[in-house]
Amino acid sequence: MTRKLYYEDSHLYRFQANVVSCEENEKGYAVILDATAFYPEGGGQACDLGTLNGVSVLDVQEQGKDVVHYCANPVTGSAEGIIDQNRRFDLMQQHTGEHIVSGIVCQRFGYHNVGFHVGADLITIDFDGPIPADALPEIELEANRAVWQNLPVRCWVPSPEELPSVTYRTKRALPWPVRIVEVPGTDSCACCGVHVKHTGEIGLIKLFSCVKFHQGVRIEMACGGRALEILNQAYDQNRQVSQAFSAKIMETGEAARRMNDRLTAAEFRATGLERRIFELIAEGYAGKGDVQHYEAGLAPAAVRELSDRIARSCGGTAAVFSDNGAMCLVNKNGDVKPLGDALCQKFGGRGGGKYGYFQGSLKAEWPEIKSFFVI
Repeated sequence: MTRKLYYEDSHLYRFQANVVSCEENEKGYAVILDATAFYPEGGGQACDLGTLNGVSVLDVQEQGKDVVHYCANPVTGSAEGIIDQNRRFDLMQQHTGEHIVSGIVCQRFGYHNVGFHVGADLITIDFDGPIPADALPEIELEANRAVWQNLPVRCWVPSPEELPSVTYRTKRALPWPVRIVEVPGTDSCACCGVHVKHTGEIGLIKLFSCVKFHQGVRIEMACGGRALEILNQAYDQNRQVSQAFSAKIMETGEAARRMNDRLTAAEFRATGLERRIFELIAEGYAGKGDVQHYEAGLAPAAVRELSDRIARSCGGTAAVFSDNGAMCLVNKNGDVKPLGDALCQKFGGRGGGKYGYFQGSLKAEWPEIKSFFVI
């Protein structure tokens, strides 16, 4: 049975132990020690990483009463374990912050935490009931107040006699022994993870979103160093936006809305002008029969509109092409599919449509496409 030093001191990052066994398998070398500070994956928390006698520890899993360290190379005799301190502390910040938020949600709404995942950037918590959007800032503020109070985080296993009298969050009845993680006045929960010793170590709890998920909601959040890094990145992006819009940094939202209104108006005017130009182009092809026309800078919808206008005017097949081989063929009185298929076969393109209409794209530039129509 492995002695679990991570429960005795969650801030223990260097330790000495003896190797009980070392066996090669498909994951490398499975090393069991008589004691370890490496936390194994479990309870929604990822495992610790680091080294044993300088050998990389790639994964840590609990196996019965033992903790198995999967290493890149064999480790024998006595071993010095060194844990990736930054990773461990980050995971403890996220996990303890999750406890605080889940405890507050449980107290306010009576909902259970039914899912918890620590991702590369954000962590997610799933609750089995709805949370109003306007309640999120209140939950966040209350969570951070618990951080600012620097409350002690107590992790303990009540005796069989004590357990019935201990109130704690759980989705089902648990047999003894039950490990309790308690943040005074905020949360008491059955949990096997490792946590900070005082809430002040979390530093910051930031809730980013709350969206409907199954029958409840999913909250995205980050704590400590992660939250600081994300907020710094967001602030830097907002600073760039403020410079681009020549707006105060706290007024970029309104500046963006004004710019969006201007762009919408400009696009509306540009569309009107484009249609007038299309009419003039179409008039120039009046009665000329089959027409091939190239116009740079058109979106697929504009290519279709121009070809439609020309077809009405020319009395034959209107073949319109634009940048990157965009094309549209229209004939009000004939089938253009054979022509479209021939162009696609010649220039490695693709497209389709209905009788009298064919739209697609070709892997060719206009000079090549134009030569196709030269007899």
